[in-house]
Amino acid sequence: MRITVIEHEAAAPLGYLAGWLGLPCDVVRPYLGEEIPGRAADGLIVLGGEAAAWEDERFPWLPATRDLLRRAVEDGTPTLAVCLGAQLLTMACGGVVERGADGLEVGACEVVALPAASADPLLAGVGRATAVQYHRDAMTRLPEGAVPLMTGDRYPNQAYRLGEAAWAVQFHPEATPGIFASWTSGTGLEHLDEQVRAAAPALESTWRPVARAFASVVRATALTSAPGT
Repeated sequence: MRITVIEHEAAAPLGYLAGWLGLPCDVVRPYLGEEIPGRAADGLIVLGGEAAAWEDERFPWLPATRDLLRRAVEDGTPTLAVCLGAQLLTMACGGVVERGADGLEVGACEVVALPAASADPLLAGVGRATAVQYHRDAMTRLPEGAVPLMTGDRYPNQAYRLGEAAWAVQFHPEATPGIFASWTSGTGLEHLDEQVRAAAPALESTWRPVARAFASVVRATALTSAPGT
């Protein structure tokens, strides 16, 4: 069982997820010229990056990434789409992503589970939690059929599920304090690094079980779809 990972830039890698998933990951790096596959393996993770989800001219692999995400939803491939990945999933499946009206959301921020999260395979039990944020674009209309799972004060659409096994999260469960510090370097936001470092135990205790739950969905889906099952 393997997970296809789309990494949009070297500064936004798998981070925590690399150690939490417990499954082999095939990392595709289109910014180095690697081709986006037509279909994912047993699971799909699409990570974040500086791109806006509509900037196809600057980042010419984005249309293929949206196609891959749409196909994964149609095929029932377990999918975790993070920040830019979440916005690409939203656009790919008919939702709307725009420049956020409330500006940059950044740092260790609170996200809050909505009622549907209590029965969700990934987010059940999360409740109120701290998550790393770094985005200025927002998912302003979710795809038809999406189930909202988490919200926040600045931007309401923080997580949703689409179909049986595709999840979009606006925040960064993968971001370690070191990764976050690389994002803030030279931006004037370095004062937030200590905030994220202090939150690290809470980040790990909250999002490690979510990552492991996603890996369990990948395993279960692969087993049920295997020939002869």
